[in-house]
Amino acid sequence: MTFSSVYPHYVTKVAKKGRTVEELHQVISWLTGYNEEQLQKCIQEKTTFKDFFEHATIHPNAHLITGVICGYRIEEIEYPLTRQVRYLDKLVDELAKGKTIDKILRAG
Repeated sequence: MTFSSVYPHYVTKVAKKGRTVEELHQVISWLTGYNEEQLQKCIQEKTTFKDFFEHATIHPNAHLITGVICGYRIEEIEYPLTRQVRYLDKLVDELAKGKTIDKILRAG
């Protein structure tokens, strides 16, 4: 599965709730370390989730992302790639639910 195939769904989800693409990119950048140019390249080149996360610099506080997403408790997911994808899903979900950026980015 490619990041670019899921990305439009992220945009739609957050936009429906009045959040911006800029906020979405801020959240993705926090988790992955990608800047805007790198993120656009991943979208355009149809990067797989495997490659997307393999080349990412996962934020040191990503382990603070906990809870249930898609019926799975994130902190109990053993396979790193699956956990990282669920981290991203959870962050997008929190953004769509109206959480503040500071809380989403585990800033305190």
